[in-house]
Amino acid sequence: MEIKKLEDEARELLRKEFGSQAEGFFFTQPPPHINADLSSGFALSAAKKLGKNPSEISDKISDILSPIADCEKTGGFLNFKLKKSFFPKFLDSFSKNGYFSDPENSKTKINLEFVSANPTGPMHLASGSGASLGDSLARIFSALGYKVHKEYYINNVGNQVKMLGLSLKARFLGKEVPQEGYHGEYLKEIAASLPKEAENWPDEKFGRFAMEKIIDSQKKDMADFNVNFDLWFEESSLHERNLPAQTLEILKSKNMAYEKDGAVWLGLADSGCDDKDRVLVKSGGINTYFLNDLAYHRDKFSRGFDKVIDIWGADHHGYIARMKAGLEALGYPPESFTVIIHQLVSLKKEGETVKMSKRAGEFVTLAQLISEAGTDACRFFFTMRSPKTHLVFDIDLAKKKSNENPVFYVQYVHARICSIFENALQKGLLDLKPDWENYNLNEDERKLILKVLYMEKSVLQAAKELSPHHIPTYLTELAGLFHSFYDKHKVADEENKQSSAVRLAIMSAVRLAIKRGLDMIGVGAPERM
Repeated sequence: MEIKKLEDEARELLRKEFGSQAEGFFFTQPPPHINADLSSGFALSAAKKLGKNPSEISDKISDILSPIADCEKTGGFLNFKLKKSFFPKFLDSFSKNGYFSDPENSKTKINLEFVSANPTGPMHLASGSGASLGDSLARIFSALGYKVHKEYYINNVGNQVKMLGLSLKARFLGKEVPQEGYHGEYLKEIAASLPKEAENWPDEKFGRFAMEKIIDSQKKDMADFNVNFDLWFEESSLHERNLPAQTLEILKSKNMAYEKDGAVWLGLADSGCDDKDRVLVKSGGINTYFLNDLAYHRDKFSRGFDKVIDIWGADHHGYIARMKAGLEALGYPPESFTVIIHQLVSLKKEGETVKMSKRAGEFVTLAQLISEAGTDACRFFFTMRSPKTHLVFDIDLAKKKSNENPVFYVQYVHARICSIFENALQKGLLDLKPDWENYNLNEDERKLILKVLYMEKSVLQAAKELSPHHIPTYLTELAGLFHSFYDKHKVADEENKQSSAVRLAIMSAVRLAIKRGLDMIGVGAPERM
C-alpha cells in the first residue's frame, strides 16, 4: 500500500528530530480547495506537545520530508506535492495482486458470524442487510491479508422447533395454526410437499422436516446472494458435545456461578461489566440462551480464533453487555469479542413504504427482492449505509438502468473503460509505453491517479470502523471523477499517442480500482452494459 509506505518512510525520517512522536504522523486527503496531493496536521500536534511555534515545526518537517514530496504550509497544515517519479511507480504497484495485503495481518484469525436467521421461515430484508454487511467485511479483511472464517449459527433446538412442527402439522391437516405458531404462507408450500404417511408422524418429525426444508432454502438464498459460509454451525452439536455443561463448570470453578431459587446464576452485578446477575440455568433445569451462547463462543475461541465478530439485529442491542461480561468471566479479553448491530431496513416501492409483519408472515423475502432488483443492486444498496443507520431500500431506484441508480453509475464506468480498451486495440494503441519522464500530468489526470491512490484509506477505514459503506462511497466518488474526465478528454487518440499511452495506463488503474471495490462488496463488474 503506497500511502502506508510513504507514511512509514516519513516517520523514519522524522524520528531523528521528533523521536516517538513521529509515530503520530499520517497523510490525509487534502480538501478540494487545496491544490495538493497529500496533507498532514502533524506540525500542529507536534508543536503543541513540544511547546514550540507551529511555523518553526512546519519548516523543519518540510526540510526533513523534502526527499519524499514538495511541501507548502497552509494555516498550520502541511500540504505536499508528490514527486513526478511517484506516479508510474504507484500505477505499477497498484496493478499487482495483493496490493492491500499486509503480511502482519495474516497472523490474525477472525471468526465472523452473521445472518444466523432462525430456521423457522424465509430470509427477509434484514437477512440481506446482515449478509451484505458480514460478507463485505469478510472480503475487506481478506483483501487486507487477515485470515477470515465466515460462520452461520443454526438455532435448531428449543421451543421454536416444537412450534414450527405444530404449525406445519396444522397446515398439513387443514387445522388452525396455534396462536404462538408460524402463520406464513411458506408453510403451506412445505405442507404440500409432505408424504401421505405424515399423518401418522409424531410432532417432532414435523419440526425436523420443516427446519430441513427452510435451512435448504436459506442456503440457496445465500448462494444466490453471492455469500458462501465456511461453516453452518448447528446448535444441536453444542449439546451433543456437552459444551454448555462444561462451560457452566468452568464458571463455577472461577466462583462466578451460584445457585439461587433453584436456578443457576452468573454473578455479574459487581463485575462492572453488567448491571445485574444473569440466569444461566432456569429453575426447571433448562439452559438459557445465554449459557448456550457462551458455550458456542467458547467453542469459537477453542478453534484458534484471535478475534470473534458477531453481527446482530437492532433488537439484540441489550444483549451485548451480557455476552461481553460472560466471555470476560470465562477469561477472554474484552477486545477479542466485538458485536456489530445493524439497524432496521424498510422497503420503499412506488413512493410508499411497504408495511410488513414477520409475526403474521407478511413480509418481502430476500428471494423476492433478488428476483426483482438483482443481487448486484441489492448488495450495493444494502452496503451504501453505515450499519448504525436505518436504511430505506428504494426498489424502483435499484431497478433503474440509468446514472440515477448508484450501482449502475459505478458499474457503467467499468464497462465504459473496457469499451475504451477495445477501441484502443482496434487503433493499435495498446502496446504504447508511456514516457513518464517527459510527460507532465494535467490536473484532471493527476486527480484520477490520486483518487485511486486514496482507495487504500477507504479500505482501511472500512475495516477499522467495521463499516463497508466507505467502499461504495469511494466508488461513487471515483466514478464521478471518471465521468468528468471522460467528458473533457479523449483517451484513445491516434493523433496524440503520448497522451493516449499515459491515459490508458490511468484508465487501467481506474478500472482495476472499480473492480476491486465492487468485489469487496460482492458486486459484479460487467464488461458490457
